[in-house]
Amino acid sequence: MVEFGKKLKERQIQEWQRYYINYKLMKKKVRQYTQQIEVGSQDRRHVLKEFSRMLDNQIEKIVLFLMEQQGLLASRLSRLGEQHEALLQQPEISQISELREAYREVGRDLLKLLYFIEMNAIGLRKILKKFDKRFGYKFTDYYVTTRSNHPYSQLQQVFKHVGLGAVVGAISRNLSDLQDRQGSYLSIYDQPSVAFQDPVIDSVNAAVDRLTHSTNVLQFLGQHALIMQEELPSPAEDRVHDERYHFMSLFLNLANTFLYMVNTYIVVPTADDYSMSLGAAPTVCGVVIGSMAVAQVFSSVYFSAWSNKSYFRPLVFSSIVLLAGNILYALAYDLHSIAILLLGRLFCGLGSARAVNRRYISDCVPHKIRMQASAGFVSASALGMACGPALAGLLQTNFRISKLTFNQNTLPGWVMAIAWLLYLIVLWFTFKEPARETEESDTSQEANSGTVENDRLESGLKQPLLLTTEEKKQEDEDGDQEFDGSEEASEKSRKPATSIGSAYRLLTPSVKVQLLIYFMLKYAMEILLSESSVITTYYFSWSTSTVALFLACIGLTVLPVNVVVGSYISNMFEDRQILLASEIMVGIGILLSFHIISPYSVPQYVCSALITFVFAEVLEGVNLALLSRVMSSRLARGTYNGGLLSTEAGTLARVVADATITLAGYLGQSRLLNVTLLPSLLICVSSIIATLYTYNSLY
Repeated sequence: MVEFGKKLKERQIQEWQRYYINYKLMKKKVRQYTQQIEVGSQDRRHVLKEFSRMLDNQIEKIVLFLMEQQGLLASRLSRLGEQHEALLQQPEISQISELREAYREVGRDLLKLLYFIEMNAIGLRKILKKFDKRFGYKFTDYYVTTRSNHPYSQLQQVFKHVGLGAVVGAISRNLSDLQDRQGSYLSIYDQPSVAFQDPVIDSVNAAVDRLTHSTNVLQFLGQHALIMQEELPSPAEDRVHDERYHFMSLFLNLANTFLYMVNTYIVVPTADDYSMSLGAAPTVCGVVIGSMAVAQVFSSVYFSAWSNKSYFRPLVFSSIVLLAGNILYALAYDLHSIAILLLGRLFCGLGSARAVNRRYISDCVPHKIRMQASAGFVSASALGMACGPALAGLLQTNFRISKLTFNQNTLPGWVMAIAWLLYLIVLWFTFKEPARETEESDTSQEANSGTVENDRLESGLKQPLLLTTEEKKQEDEDGDQEFDGSEEASEKSRKPATSIGSAYRLLTPSVKVQLLIYFMLKYAMEILLSESSVITTYYFSWSTSTVALFLACIGLTVLPVNVVVGSYISNMFEDRQILLASEIMVGIGILLSFHIISPYSVPQYVCSALITFVFAEVLEGVNLALLSRVMSSRLARGTYNGGLLSTEAGTLARVVADATITLAGYLGQSRLLNVTLLPSLLICVSSIIATLYTYNSLY
């Protein structure tokens, strides 16, 4: 990735060049301070004071220019307002069109100003992070807190940007009034729930959202998907995305995600009973459920690689393999073959196209709706997780047609086979294969800063203006290197990882700890869900319908929990604080699940299961949010991307958990619960220790 100082110079608006942050000078100063402290020629407190003063001067320069430009925009709007008043007296179609275009021109100039703020904000964030890293001092926390809360701070002007909001409101209101409202006397203020639609206003609102970035449930849900994106995408990226985007294709990707999750969990309530009907122990349900995850470890890689060339063909292949796998799963009962049963589940795992679903959203959905699409991906997964067991609870029947048996064990296979067949038919006729980007790099090089501000703004980051958390652990190594004039070096640093080995080498301790946490939470959740049928039957004599209802209720907690965390908790606490607290609560939930005091009661099991599952869900959202920030930007694209690594970690956890259940079954059902919970507790404690070790790198 090209060094940031060089990108800033290339992409800045030329006539405003002297008002940008002097990133090169400040980076040079950080190096000088480091050398001076090493040789003892400067006191640390003096360095902090001098660096604070330099930052204050840079921010003051930016903010004063910002206020000057806001004043110019306000003056233009005032003059246009006078023309607007005159037109109300004597309306003329041609003049109304000209006035509307004049307001849009002000909007486009406002976009330039927002882009100016965004580039400077990124520069400030980077130089603060660089200072913290060089000195091992949390200067960012101190600086942002003291400056943003002080009544005379220029930084406060940028954070709140009240003036910009007034300009946006004036443009929106006047454009809305000039639109043909068919005799309506209402303004945008009378109907706040009805958003005024105009391309310029949409672009401005998107840019303002990126600058404010107040955490909300949509953002929090979207983070679960770990659909990574580079910090400064190609200027032409959103224009390309608009051309490639097709709503029905996106819907089919989300439907694929939903059906696959239903397919995964629909067998959980009956897997033990199915195993016993074929002459195996009930704990073999761990192998039955986990065999799908085993195959997914391999399918994730080839689907990720396949998505580099096509999206349609992998989805077709996935549907056919899942159709065949579910038929085999259903036929295993009449063939009385545990091998066919496991083969069917392996086929289902080989059809896991979640890597394609993630990649489609990342590559083909415009930035302005990508967060909604990411949230849709997570919601589809959560809904499928709840619907799977619920559907299994409804399939409590037993009848034969010819030589085929239809009962609670086989019906999940037949129902899913029909669902995948219908999906395949709809997919074949309605999916639109997007055009591949073959000349993306050429387009990027030909674009110049004077013509691409709007595109670049729309495709920018959804980041806070000044983050107090570390953005990417390897940003200095991958995205902020000292420029040495070597095109070959910069090209190499931009390239995505080409193998699992090269991707692993990009993982810093912070990233490895986050992947360990992801492994832990998936392991704990899989143990809870996969052995639920065996445990509840042994201790409480629950029927299949009761188990299905219990699992469905647990699954339905996902979205409400994310609403609460995304809307409230994440606004009150830092991500790392929520992360550590959630890990501790998951550990408490696991501890409460142990069978120590007899008799083992339903309230103890249900409450401990809810604590474990709910806080594991909270942990997943925060964990993936932090993972996307500390992971190298080189893992944002390519076959071996961040999404694939997290998927592999989670899938491997499920495989190990299901294998643990089966192996523990040989010790007897009376020991199954405690034996399977012990590894969960040990991994949880290990992840808490590892989090504490890397805690300061997560700010």
